[in-house]
Amino acid sequence: MQQFEVLIIGSGLAGLTLALRTAAHKKVCIVSKRSINDAASDWAQGGIAAVLNDEDSIENHIQDTLVAGAGLCDEAVTKLVAEHAKEAVEWLIEQGVGFTREHDNSGYHLTREGGHSHRRIIHAADATGHAVQITLSEKVKQHPNITLMENHIAVDLITTRKVANTKFQPTDYNTDDNACLGAYVLDKSTGKVITIAAQNTILATGGAGKVYLYTTNPDVSTGDGIAMAWRAGCRIANMEFIQFHPTCLYHPHAKSFLISEAVRGEGGLLKLPDGTRFMPEHDPREELAPRDVVARAIDFEMKKRGIDCVYLDISDKPLSFLQSHFPNIYRRCLELGIDISKTPIPVVPAAHYTCGGVMTDDKGRTDIKHLYAIGETACTGLHGANRLASNSLLECLIFGKTASEDILSQPTKLSPQLPYWDESRVTDADEEVLITHTWDELRRFMWNYVGIVRTDKRLSRALHRIHMLRDEVHEFYSNFKISNDLIELRNLLQVAELIVESAISRKESRGLHFSKDHPNTETEPIPTVLEPSNYYSLLDREHGH
Repeated sequence: MQQFEVLIIGSGLAGLTLALRTAAHKKVCIVSKRSINDAASDWAQGGIAAVLNDEDSIENHIQDTLVAGAGLCDEAVTKLVAEHAKEAVEWLIEQGVGFTREHDNSGYHLTREGGHSHRRIIHAADATGHAVQITLSEKVKQHPNITLMENHIAVDLITTRKVANTKFQPTDYNTDDNACLGAYVLDKSTGKVITIAAQNTILATGGAGKVYLYTTNPDVSTGDGIAMAWRAGCRIANMEFIQFHPTCLYHPHAKSFLISEAVRGEGGLLKLPDGTRFMPEHDPREELAPRDVVARAIDFEMKKRGIDCVYLDISDKPLSFLQSHFPNIYRRCLELGIDISKTPIPVVPAAHYTCGGVMTDDKGRTDIKHLYAIGETACTGLHGANRLASNSLLECLIFGKTASEDILSQPTKLSPQLPYWDESRVTDADEEVLITHTWDELRRFMWNYVGIVRTDKRLSRALHRIHMLRDEVHEFYSNFKISNDLIELRNLLQVAELIVESAISRKESRGLHFSKDHPNTETEPIPTVLEPSNYYSLLDREHGH
C-alpha cells in the first residue's frame, strides 16, 4: 500500500493546477492513464475566456455564460468563475505560458468565439491547451513533492462504506458518513493492482467523449471519474447535455481532429457542397451562434440533403493570416491535401464536451467526504445546458485553485490501513475480442440513438442495449483479471446509462438536449439529478471488495 496526502486521478489542466497549488505543503500523487500529457486539455485549441480589456466587462462574461447555459447555470458559480478569470490567466502567465501577442506587441491577442459578445479569448495560436499542458507538466515533473504514476489507471475508489464491518474499518470515521480513503490503481506495465491510501482524493479524469463513435476527445476520455463516483455513492447531474462540436475535420485519415471555433470567430463561413451558406436560415447570429445551434443546423442539413459533411470556408483570408492564427490547423489540413487558403474544409459535428458530471460545490467537494471532482468530470453548475466556448480550461483553473485551498485548510491526518486487491478467484481473460466488439457496438448505437437529435423510442432502445451489454461485461469483470480496456468499457457503459437515463427524464428540449417528441422548452428550468441512494452495483462487490 502506498500513502499520500493528496491523490489526483487524472493529469489534465484541472489535476495539474491542483497539484502545483497544493504540493508546497502536501505529499501529492498524480495517476495518469498514459503519459502525463495524454489528456483532453492538451488537445484544446481555442483558448481561455477572461475579461482582459476595458471594452468588455465581467457582467458581459456572466451574461454570455448564462445565455448559453439556457437557464440551468448556477449564477453564483458563474459569477465566481468570471470574477476570478483574469487572475487565473495571470497565474498561467507567471508559470511561463506563452500566449499569442498582438503584432505590435501592445498586449495579448484576444479572439472571439460563438456565444461571446466580445473578444475575450486569450490563446496560444491554435494550440492553447498544448501550451498550457506542456508548461505545467514540466513543473510537475520537477517538483520534489509530487509523485507521478504514468500508465496507471484507477479501478475504483475505496470508501468507508466499502470497508465497513471489516478489520480495515477506520475507527475515527462516523459509520453513518461515507468518506473516501483512496483508490485501487492498475499498473498497466505489470498488470498488478496497487492500493493507494490518501487523506483526500481528487477525480480529474475528464469527460466521456469516447462513448460516441465520432468525438474530438482523446482515447483516454472514457468517463472513469464519473463512473467511479457514481458507484461510490455520489449524485450525478445533467448528463443529457453532451456538447457536440460543430466542426470536426471530415477525412478518413483525420481521427478526432478539431477545427477550432476560432476559425468561425475570425470570419469562417459554413457552406453546402454547392458553395451556398445555410446558417443565416437557422439563426440570426449565423456562424457565431452557440455550439448547440450550429451543430443541430449542420446535422439538419446533412440529413435533409443526404450529404456526408458540410464545408467551413476561410479561404478569403490571406495565407499569412491563416499561418499565423491557425498554424496547426493549416499544417494538418495541408498534410491531408487540403489547402485552407484555397479550398473549404470538410467538417462534421462530433461529441466534444460532457457538460454534466459529478455534483460538486464551489470548492469541488462531492457528496462523499474527502472526495473532490474538478474539471470536465464535475458538474459545478457553470455550464448549465450548454457550455460557452473557452469556459472549460477556465473552469479547470478556478476549481483546481478552490479545491486546493480547501485541502490546504485541513490538518494532516494519517491514512488507515486498507485492504489489498483480491484476484484470487479470477483467471486470465480468454475472449478479449468481446471487449472490442462491445465497445464498438456501444459507440455506434450511442451515436445513432443518443446523438444530436433524440426521440423517446431511440432512447428506450439504447437503454435496453446498455443493460444487456452491462450484464455481459459484469460477468466478464467478475471472472477474469482486469485490463485497461475492460476497466474503460465498464466505465463507458455506466456513463452511457447515466446519459440515457438523464435524457429520458427530461421531457423538454433545452440547450444541448433536443427531443423530437418534446420540442418545447419548459418555463421553469430544473437540473437533472440522478441519486444513487440505495444503488450499490454488484460490480463493486467483486474481487473481494
